Amino acid sequence: MPATVLEARALLLDMDGTLVNSDAVVERCWRRWAAAQGLDPEATLKVVHGRQGYATMAALLPDRPMEQNYAENRVMLAEETADTDGVVPIGGATAFMASIAGLPHALVTSADEALAQARMTAAALPMPKTRVTAEMVGASKPDPEGFLKGAAELGFEPADCIVFEDSEAGIMAGRAAGMRVVGVGPRAAALSPDAHVEDLTRLRVEQGADGAVRLHIAAAR
Repeated sequence: MPATVLEARALLLDMDGTLVNSDAVVERCWRRWAAAQGLDPEATLKVVHGRQGYATMAALLPDRPMEQNYAENRVMLAEETADTDGVVPIGGATAFMASIAGLPHALVTSADEALAQARMTAAALPMPKTRVTAEMVGASKPDPEGFLKGAAELGFEPADCIVFEDSEAGIMAGRAAGMRVVGVGPRAAALSPDAHVEDLTRLRVEQGADGAVRLHIAAAR
């Protein structure tokens, strides 16, 4: 099969599961939280990816006050920021980030600034100059606010942007923003993104003379 080619003006990048593999930390922290709440850890882990922590807590414990979710989310963020054991780059992320260094791109993550800095540093990846972190939005993915803000910060229309995401909540957010989505990794495979890659190793990025960003996605072997 020939390579898939997608064209855009800007790229919007999720972090966890897309650029950085932080699953080990996420699982440790959320298993502890689930056990403390009397919840099934395995069921909990199925819904944590892509959302801000308070939104996950609200989905799992819909009857408790949001103030408690916000408070526990602050504790969770501190725990996750302090724990970088096992945080590594997604395959191909180092080369991919180098290839887009001069192109319009932004990080759009459900992590706050401190957690984003900790994980990108642990994975030895450059932090994009333009980024939308948890403190900058009023609503968590799957709300499109973060991606819409990222596009606006870069100065492009939503339709001119391509989102890279791994989770259901993130892919839903990208679609709701009116953007095309490249799904990354196993969680994204069943969610019908516009294109899917197992990791970032089979991507080639170039910028045309017209300023367009072209993504060449090699066919799976």
